[in-house]
Amino acid sequence: MNFNLTQIPERTKKPRTHGLTMVMDKGLSLEEARNFLSVAGPHVDILKLGFGTAYVTPNLRAKIELYQSANIPVYFGGTLFEAFMIRNQFDEYVKVVKDYGISYMEVSDGSVIIPHAEKCGYIEKLSKIGLVLSEVGSKDAEHIIPPYKWIELMSAELSAGASYVIAEARESGNVGIYRGSGEVREGLVQEILTKIPAEKIIWEAPQKAQQLYFLELVGCNANLGNLAPNEVISLEAMRVGLRGDTFNLFLDRE
Repeated sequence: MNFNLTQIPERTKKPRTHGLTMVMDKGLSLEEARNFLSVAGPHVDILKLGFGTAYVTPNLRAKIELYQSANIPVYFGGTLFEAFMIRNQFDEYVKVVKDYGISYMEVSDGSVIIPHAEKCGYIEKLSKIGLVLSEVGSKDAEHIIPPYKWIELMSAELSAGASYVIAEARESGNVGIYRGSGEVREGLVQEILTKIPAEKIIWEAPQKAQQLYFLELVGCNANLGNLAPNEVISLEAMRVGLRGDTFNLFLDRE
């Protein structure tokens, strides 16, 4: 940090296993990515090339290498994985991942129906070649999954080899663990945490109020995902009590 302040909560150090900030790149240019890294790089743990943007991104290899040169793992959004699956191109997906030097992979079923045993099979196979993030939850706002099912799915996917489970919210933060208004489904979240370790869950939380909820609930080292590139510094300040929303959260008045 740039100067000393007392009563700052202890953040985990990079490379972190929890306290992760996952950022979504939905189409930054190479120059924008360089500028982003010059400001936010020290606070970014994982970089997701959102949904299927990797397919249409110019200079894709150069962008991936740029992020990796800053020691930030890159992965393709789960929607791209699903696009390969629905076309029966799993082996081709593996070839693409290896060709681009990608070691993190997301397995999801938010847009297509994949039998859960089959999904766990993909997780198991991919976990042998890299780190797997498995996303739980539907992108369909009308598809409400009961808490016991979230727990069952998350448990099975961690057992299959996923290093983390991602709680679905989309980039807008209005499905999955949130209501359409963006409000957290608190009962769902708290029930999940009775069975699944917080360190193993990445909560997609693109909105400030959502980020605040998890920082208050889990602490400054909550795993948060789907951050916009220009929100990383603001989030890090909020994590350590240097934003109005969390200003009193870590102070010892005595």
